[in-house]
Amino acid sequence: MWKNDANGSVQTGSEYERIGEESRPLLAQGAQARGASFWSSAFNLMNAIMGSGILGLSYAMANTGIIGFSILLLVVSSLAAYSIHLLLLLCDKTGINSYEALGERAFNRPGKLVCIMCCHSPSLAMSTYLFILKSEMPAAITGFMSTETSGKWFEDGVTLLILVTLIVVLPLALLPKIGFLGYTSSLAFIFMLFFTVVVVVKKWSIPCPLPINSTVSLSLNTSECTPQMFVISSKSAYAVPTMAFSFLCHTAVLPIYCELHRPTKQRMQRVANVSIFLSFVMYLISALFGYLTFYTHVESELLLGYDTYLPRDVVVMSVRLAILLAVLFTVPLIHFPARKALLMLCRGEREFSWLFHSLSCFFVLTLVLLLAIFVPDIRNVFGVVGSTTSTCLLFVYPGMFYLRISSEPIRSLNSAGAFFLMVIGLVVGVLSLCVIIVSWVQGP
Repeated sequence: MWKNDANGSVQTGSEYERIGEESRPLLAQGAQARGASFWSSAFNLMNAIMGSGILGLSYAMANTGIIGFSILLLVVSSLAAYSIHLLLLLCDKTGINSYEALGERAFNRPGKLVCIMCCHSPSLAMSTYLFILKSEMPAAITGFMSTETSGKWFEDGVTLLILVTLIVVLPLALLPKIGFLGYTSSLAFIFMLFFTVVVVVKKWSIPCPLPINSTVSLSLNTSECTPQMFVISSKSAYAVPTMAFSFLCHTAVLPIYCELHRPTKQRMQRVANVSIFLSFVMYLISALFGYLTFYTHVESELLLGYDTYLPRDVVVMSVRLAILLAVLFTVPLIHFPARKALLMLCRGEREFSWLFHSLSCFFVLTLVLLLAIFVPDIRNVFGVVGSTTSTCLLFVYPGMFYLRISSEPIRSLNSAGAFFLMVIGLVVGVLSLCVIIVSWVQGP
């Protein structure tokens, strides 16, 4: 038997205490029309996972080493998949279909408010995507137009960013359902795949040792062409937060789950596993070959490194355009949970209103535009957000919610895993944030 309350569809009777019936649907039969297909949902989740994070992973590898990075990436991706598993178990238990409602169920209204605030971390994620658009669009346009810098309007990143936001991002962000973005998410995945292939191919187009620039043949020390397997330094503190930020998709998981055709836990878990695995493979390959191209001189935003050594390269300009389009299509998808959290804070579970839907959309986009314009270094956003809200949403909250809501004994496998996940998140978040602050105080 099912009933509706403020948190969505909730099971009653003896079914309420049972966790793990993976074939039971989240929503009541007939509660929704045919939803999104498996691959449409997978593309949406991959689009939520991948984005600007892929551009910072080569820098993370340079500061952790190839083996160290690979181990950390595998651990973080596995923990991300397990935390999604815990969230889906809780949805299967309670019938709740939003991250914020799970927080309210676990810790009453304070838990809901904390989750709403943390669920606005997608706003900061969007700011990093818009930062990339701001920094890369002028170079992409002038490259294809073969014009020199002359102060024209299309060479101003801020102007282009505002135009693109109004013309492309805003119409897509106004769509009421996340499933509508499946087509743009599939295009974004194709663009990311193209980016990965080009990073691999261009490894052999840039010599090692790196030349000082494209015209001077003087080279750097040949010892800098030796890849490092393990690296430990103060900059290594950016690695785990950057990875956590790169796998942060948990605020989009439940909306995608609700719109999935035949939304069972088992089916949604397969969607999550496929999305995380494909993202892991593309992250590892692009980070590895980006690092093997520039070694210790890799930029915190990978594409900037190709400007010095491959100016006016048609393939590089094409991949620049592809990554810009991929990032552009990611922004409306990440906007969905941020807008939903704002609406839940202001209006609760009231009936849908186009007026408040539009106002919240304008507010969130204005906020992320300001962040994108005034944040000077994308690494600052990766490090701080990854060490705070990202680690909470990825590690801490799923573990806390499961321990609070589940009736399983603490020694059960899932409860022990939830406790371990929570501890890992707290340790990673606090230590990473402390080291990042120290590195800022000490300077370069």
